[in-house]
Amino acid sequence: MSALTGDPAVTALLGGPKVFDRVPERASFPYLTLGRTAVVDWSTGTEDGAEHILTLHVWAKGGSKQETYEIMDKVSTRLHDAVLPLHSHRLVNLQLQFAEARQEPDSPTYHGILRFRAVTEPLAS
Repeated sequence: MSALTGDPAVTALLGGPKVFDRVPERASFPYLTLGRTAVVDWSTGTEDGAEHILTLHVWAKGGSKQETYEIMDKVSTRLHDAVLPLHSHRLVNLQLQFAEARQEPDSPTYHGILRFRAVTEPLAS
């Protein structure tokens, strides 16, 4: 989360470091939530590794999808191929796999979905 909450371009679009596991009561739009995650063994015969799937949700409310698209673009730019420090592991790669934006049915809320794939390996001990 700190890769996003510490990015001035992302926080400017969100109006602050509004990246949540769960949305607090009365959170103001726009904001990001962490969605579904999955980890799969990605080991080979000679090396250990893991594949991580992380889904981020962009929530915006207003007159157009433009705000949602702008936030999605900044988050994608920040995370795609990012070099992020990990404790006891190395991030081999981090890539955007899927993006979608839509207006929620019967609501003025726009919903953006970003799915990233990361591959990690343990640091040599």
